Amino acid sequence: MLRIGIVLLWISFSFAQNSEVEAVYEFQKKMNAEFADAEESPLTEEDRAQFKGLDFYPINEKLIVEATFKKAKKEKPFKMKTSTDRTPMYVKFGTLYFELEGKAFQLNVYQNMELSKRPGFKDYLFLPFSDATCGKESYIGGRYIDMRIPTTDKVMINFNKAYNPYCAYNHKYSCPIVPLENDLNIAIEAGVKKFHD
Repeated sequence: MLRIGIVLLWISFSFAQNSEVEAVYEFQKKMNAEFADAEESPLTEEDRAQFKGLDFYPINEKLIVEATFKKAKKEKPFKMKTSTDRTPMYVKFGTLYFELEGKAFQLNVYQNMELSKRPGFKDYLFLPFSDATCGKESYIGGRYIDMRIPTTDKVMINFNKAYNPYCAYNHKYSCPIVPLENDLNIAIEAGVKKFHD
């Protein structure tokens, strides 16, 4: 009976993994379309004129990981530092615990207080992180992943959907700076690479 349970668990995880891989292709396609669109693109006019597509790491299924989510309790909202003097209010919503290459890691996930009041963003969560690729193959300031408030204590983190803040492309933007506690001591070779060498 236990063996059947393990097999079913493995099948459901494999199915989730496959749908997450499909989601990465959609994510890449959508990002490239957005960056090519004059109305939506964060690129400067000069860069957009030469734009042929973002540079992504090859999709890495090992970097689609299941994490345990623990909701934070009684956290006070704080002013998150940005690349400008803007300090939007965020609150630590919870922590994600996971393993990579046999080592334990954790990342805090945040909620933007103002954004959560807007239609469609009530359950939006912000997962910023930096890692050992930052300043080398990926953007020096770290990357972001969009998430929704989990309905269970198990969450898939798909690092293949990590993207750069708009500041990586254009200095006119104000972007949250990755909190120090979200710096991973491992190379996350997935998602969007840096834009300029």
